[in-house]
Amino acid sequence: MIEIQHVTKKYGTKVALNDLSLTIEEGDIFAFVGHNGAGKTTCIKCMTDITLFDTGDILYDGISIKQKPITCKKQIAYIPDNPDLYEFLKGIDYLNFIADIYGMGEERLAKINEYAESFELKNALANPISSYSHGMKQKLALISAFMHNPKYIILDEPFVGLDPIASHKLKTYMKELTKKGSSIFFSTHVLEVAEKLCNKIAIIKDGNLVVTGEMKQVLKDKSLEDMFLELANEKSI
Repeated sequence: MIEIQHVTKKYGTKVALNDLSLTIEEGDIFAFVGHNGAGKTTCIKCMTDITLFDTGDILYDGISIKQKPITCKKQIAYIPDNPDLYEFLKGIDYLNFIADIYGMGEERLAKINEYAESFELKNALANPISSYSHGMKQKLALISAFMHNPKYIILDEPFVGLDPIASHKLKTYMKELTKKGSSIFFSTHVLEVAEKLCNKIAIIKDGNLVVTGEMKQVLKDKSLEDMFLELANEKSI
């Protein structure tokens, strides 16, 4: 599991995360929801060791990312909201580069072919990434994240830029990976997708956790959109 334990992160006097605690367990598809600037991306960057946090800890299977960042990151696949790819490379070269980082052998070929064909990107892999559209870059990033069977998948707005077919494929793969034991934690503004896809949710506001828990228990008889708007009126989300 991933354990976020009392994490606080400040930028000067601004508190981006305030004593945040969450647990993401094996098999979870966990939605992280909040308004722009609520602290979602800061949290994700702390989880992936891109941003150092001030207090608290983040554990992967009991191992601190502060103390053993490489050990933790070997288990993680991360996609930011705007993937920063090496655009001078061809798509296939980028995927092989990522496969080398994670120590993949010949099995990479089958995985690359499977995901590239599914995301309708196979014919573009021989082209430089600089020629790709935003949606194509997003698909390439997803393939690079999924192909090494990561235990933990952390995504920041993964559905942005994807067409309906690719979005459907992404949701299918997310379900398949969690059935095999992976855990997925992702931020999103697409509340309908979060409600239908995720078994757990956390809502954050100005760095503070507003509500978290099992999706059905949190929503009860409401839709996620209705509950979010209700919280917005009560708590100025």
